[in-house]
Amino acid sequence: MKVTYLILITIFTIGNTSCQSQTKKKMENNNPLMCNPESGICEIQTNITNSADSSLVKASKKPLKIIYYTDPICSSCWGIEPQLRKLKLEYGNNIEIEYRMGGLLPNWSYNSGGISKPSDVAHHWDEVSVYYDMPIDGNVWLENPLPSSYPPSIAFKAAQMQDYEKAILFLREIREMVFLRKKNITKWEHLEFAAKKVGLDTVKFKTDYEGKAKELFEEDLKLGRELGVRGFPTIFFTDSAGNKEMVYGSKPYNTFENALVKLYPTASKTIYDKTWSSVFSIYHSLTAKEFSELTGTPRNESEKYLDDLKAKGHLDKLTTKNGAIWTLKNTSR
Repeated sequence: MKVTYLILITIFTIGNTSCQSQTKKKMENNNPLMCNPESGICEIQTNITNSADSSLVKASKKPLKIIYYTDPICSSCWGIEPQLRKLKLEYGNNIEIEYRMGGLLPNWSYNSGGISKPSDVAHHWDEVSVYYDMPIDGNVWLENPLPSSYPPSIAFKAAQMQDYEKAILFLREIREMVFLRKKNITKWEHLEFAAKKVGLDTVKFKTDYEGKAKELFEEDLKLGRELGVRGFPTIFFTDSAGNKEMVYGSKPYNTFENALVKLYPTASKTIYDKTWSSVFSIYHSLTAKEFSELTGTPRNESEKYLDDLKAKGHLDKLTTKNGAIWTLKNTSR
């Protein structure tokens, strides 16, 4: 399978003229952690080969295959969690999603775009939290900074080796750790805790993390270069005939849905139960934005609704300086 994509990106910035100039300079430097909220992209510097090896792309058992390039610390990827979760509920019978890791932050051996050390990221994360309406506490970069996103990416590949569904739960768990709980998810203690929480065999998990998972992560990076991935999130929709659609960056739900329907016009849309108990039985933790997206509750009413459920003893709540997340009680996930 050979995939060639030409990606044209127009950078929009916020603020006055001097701020616009500064932001443009940052984006031109392609600093991986200076994500552009308006384009919804965390962009990387990469050598694109555009010669995808079909042996790396697994066949799909469903009408549509989605290859999702992401990273555990990608704030724009956290921003599309509401849309992605809804897509799974409405079109899960038609799609198979293959998660791939893109390697957003190899290390801190660079200085570009005004970011040369972890503390430079803190304010930026606080800003994109407001923009995406998803809780992100940038203080992790002040209190417990990460040296790289590679260790949690490799850990995700180790989780994938055991169980596809548990790996997705693991990814969600470590994202909540870093974005809300300010945990340094490069540390083994946090990775092991997350693995145990979602039901993975932690002994095998460690063996795979220290062994084969590293090779699988390198395969993801290789395929990403061949597919032309230059930022996250990047989502490729493909059908059995090899037709393709791509959604690049954080976009509204209808953008993802339109890409799917364009390739598969007869896709059957599932009418799912939108009651709070049903949605929380599937996704055991939800932000106010996610709850609004999944249940159809107006966004300005969703927090009160969730707080009422907490007051009645149904949910737990974790509050951060930039928002909250509600978790179903009496469940590990």
